[in-house]
Amino acid sequence: MRTIIFLLQKEFIQIFRNRTMLPIIFVMPLVQLLILAYATTFDLKNINTVVVDHDRSVSSREMIRKFEGSSFYTLRSYADSYQQAEQMVEKGLADLIIEIPPNFEKELNNEKRAEVGLVINAINSSSAGLINAYTSAILKDYNLALVTSHMGRRPVMPIDVTYSYWYNPGLDYKTYMVPGILVLLVTIVGFFLSGMNVVREKETGTIEQLNVTPIRKYQFIAGKLLPFWIIAMFELAFGLLFARLIFDLPIVGSLWLIFGVASVFMLAILGLGLIISTLSDTMQQSMFLTWFFMVVFILMSGFFTAIESMPEWAQAINVINPLAYFIRIIRMVTLKGSGLADILQPVAALAIFGVITLSLAVWRYRKVA
Repeated sequence: MRTIIFLLQKEFIQIFRNRTMLPIIFVMPLVQLLILAYATTFDLKNINTVVVDHDRSVSSREMIRKFEGSSFYTLRSYADSYQQAEQMVEKGLADLIIEIPPNFEKELNNEKRAEVGLVINAINSSSAGLINAYTSAILKDYNLALVTSHMGRRPVMPIDVTYSYWYNPGLDYKTYMVPGILVLLVTIVGFFLSGMNVVREKETGTIEQLNVTPIRKYQFIAGKLLPFWIIAMFELAFGLLFARLIFDLPIVGSLWLIFGVASVFMLAILGLGLIISTLSDTMQQSMFLTWFFMVVFILMSGFFTAIESMPEWAQAINVINPLAYFIRIIRMVTLKGSGLADILQPVAALAIFGVITLSLAVWRYRKVA
């Protein structure tokens, strides 16, 4: 134990002497949390809209005011023709064209029905789907207002639907994204730093000195991993506090459970980083390998896209993705208040992954030695 304490002192001295590493540990996570929490959102709050009003009647202006009164729509301009509006979409100045045909008001009054043309920029399919849903809802509300004005009273609906949004009543996307961002931050700190740790000893030539000392393999591994494990736990604690104060993140579940699972997760990630470090001969190789695995893990973790929506082969690959397990766990604990019994399966998977990576790290260090 005394040997491990001396190794920890050595590692912490090296960490705090390295001026390039300190910003990575303490500054970068906070900046990323602030930026990503606002940037990683699928909510649409600025739908650029161009209107082609061929009717120019009271009814058409009333319908346009429905869109102007919504905070989701930004009315860019009124176009004189559909071709002019289409050019604005092609130039990226508009995402939605609302074309009101001639005799719109006349058809509403005489035939009790009229058509409105909607053209949506569908390069981003998810955004196009949301624009269609928002626009349809506004037109439905406008239809209801027309029926009410003609009947003189509000029509009786056969089914009255009320909504109750569990775990995120305000439908705030940051509430969903911030827990996942916290997982990314501690992963980046642990994965990258542990990935560069042993290889830095190789580049400086001190690995040979360590190998000839009477330090046992488990002491060497513990001395290399524990400093970054401690730093990652500190980053997670500070990140949760920051998320609570700045983003009002609801933490319904147990903090002890979050840190307990995080400790298991970090052992798995640090073991994987140490494997990469023993496989690499230079820090450049280590950074490329770490970045490769990091990008794959993040994109397939369910951070942006639900795992259930992925192809079956991608879901099968996610069995060996520790980020997918921890992101799912931290969202369940913080937002739903899940207990250990609810997350036992992903926790067990993380524990197995950690045992495998740490065992491989010890085996690889034996080959280096």
